[in-house]
Amino acid sequence: MKAIIVCTSVSHGNTKRIADVLGQVLEARVVEPEQVDVAELSTYDLVGFGSGIFNMAFHPRLREFVKSLPQEQRHKAFVFSTSGLPEPAFRRYTSGLAKQLEQKGFEVVDTFSCRAYDTYLPFKLVGGIRKGRPDASDLEAARTFAEGLRTRIAA
Repeated sequence: MKAIIVCTSVSHGNTKRIADVLGQVLEARVVEPEQVDVAELSTYDLVGFGSGIFNMAFHPRLREFVKSLPQEQRHKAFVFSTSGLPEPAFRRYTSGLAKQLEQKGFEVVDTFSCRAYDTYLPFKLVGGIRKGRPDASDLEAARTFAEGLRTRIAA
């Protein structure tokens, strides 16, 4: 199985830490959106898309990258994120990105999210929330998630 992970991690490196664990298990290169040629994605069996969550949405660079993809038959994909707070029921950003990817021809096979250190206002005023996250248990959860993906995709 050939995999790649497209990741935007800007604030504290939280999402990159998760992406690196996913990449290690999947033997996948971890790249930023600007580091991958759109045409190259069709050569992969599995593509991961992830970022930290900003204003209840994936990072604008990742969203713009997905928006720029041509609509064509593609392979499997997964979506992952890190955030200080859980995804609210009134703003399902994970399923929104998954739907955009499906419209571009990807089959989104799974999603993963975990809590992470967050200093976005108003949290910055109190020194942030979720200090120390992602922690060892979050990284292990990411590893288990990737192992499950590898097993399902390789089968």
